[in-house]
Amino acid sequence: MGSDDLFRKRKLAAQKALQRKTDLRAGYENILIVCEGEKTEPKYFRAFSVNKANLEVYGEGLNTKSLIRFADKKVKEAERKSEYYDQVWCVFDKDSFSDEKFNTAIQMAEAKGYKVAYSNEAFEFWYVLHFEYLNADLPRERYYSILDEKLGFKYEKNNPDMYSILLSRQKTAIRNAETLLKQYNPDTTPSDKKPSTTVHMLVLELIKYQ
Repeated sequence: MGSDDLFRKRKLAAQKALQRKTDLRAGYENILIVCEGEKTEPKYFRAFSVNKANLEVYGEGLNTKSLIRFADKKVKEAERKSEYYDQVWCVFDKDSFSDEKFNTAIQMAEAKGYKVAYSNEAFEFWYVLHFEYLNADLPRERYYSILDEKLGFKYEKNNPDMYSILLSRQKTAIRNAETLLKQYNPDTTPSDKKPSTTVHMLVLELIKYQ
């Protein structure tokens, strides 16, 4: 590689670093959200009009523990650039993971100071709560059929408009999620809270910065 090419590459890298520092608005909190899903969850959270914080959302298609390691990686990358996240959120579902793996992943994340927006068993349960209070342990396929009925059209996982479609019912979903969690004993493990979700906690946090 010639010296001119090397210089241009270094200059480009420096410009990108400068642009990132410019993009990160001074005095604003930095919030990192890492999602297990590659499209559904990231599209939903990116749709929030967060104007009073620096928000980064990643959809990695990783399992729970790998997702936490990815969060570790992003935190370390930021620290090397003297940048820091004020909040780190891990978003994942119970799905078919064993109770032990699910509970351990939540404990692992919280031990690192991360917050967890989990759904037991699927993210779509959060969507369903926009329409009704549901206290029944159902498979994710049932969530889809409920959404088909409530939406009046076939639910598609990667629909980029879900945030705007559900926005008018957001307070209802938050209230339903909170009510549902209160019915469980505080000592009940997340895997045994069927159904449940803590996605509303992340949603409430993002609302603060709109």
